[in-house]
Amino acid sequence: MTSVLIVDDQPLQRFGFRMLLESQDDMTVAGEGGSGADAVRMAAGLRPDVILMDIRMPDMDGIEATRRIVASGSSSRVLILTTFDLDEYAYAGLRAGASGFLIKDALPEELLSGIRAVATGDAVVAPRLTRRLLDAFADQLPTNGESPVDPASHPLLASLTDRERQILTVIGQGWTNTEIAARLHLAESTVKTHVGRILAKTGARDRVQAVILAYDTKLVRPA
Repeated sequence: MTSVLIVDDQPLQRFGFRMLLESQDDMTVAGEGGSGADAVRMAAGLRPDVILMDIRMPDMDGIEATRRIVASGSSSRVLILTTFDLDEYAYAGLRAGASGFLIKDALPEELLSGIRAVATGDAVVAPRLTRRLLDAFADQLPTNGESPVDPASHPLLASLTDRERQILTVIGQGWTNTEIAARLHLAESTVKTHVGRILAKTGARDRVQAVILAYDTKLVRPA
């Protein structure tokens, strides 16, 4: 049973999400919040598997709430709900640690499948869409004062083998596991093992965060 915390400042929107989730045999609504502050407080108290997080909310927006929840070490995974598929909010949400984002007018089955994917540790953003998003905004948004880093000396990459660094690079370029296996002449199961080790060694929560890491460490640069 996947527990879901709904966070949106519009009561009618929350009601719609609740009705949809309660119609599923494998999901339960852990609670509802109307602000980012609610999200942070309720995530700590309820420990939901997934948090449906709106962006524009009073008191604290969904981006800051996501950042605080992830920084707390919470195991809850955040699924950002945004109005547009390519905007600075979605980009900032992914950088803050969200496991993906969906458009608010997504079909009910898309939302449900997204929640299930996030709950199992997957990411709800296609690799190429992630790269398109990062390419669009990587040079436009602040980097929290971080200075450029030489990939070879970055501490998060130090423990990676040459093969793992190669695979992280092509993950950042938007390659799927199937494409990596075919182009690097590896079994797909071997690729999955490498990806798992990369996530474990770098502390990336999922594939989306691995892509962001590839950008942040300059393994991959905007096209």
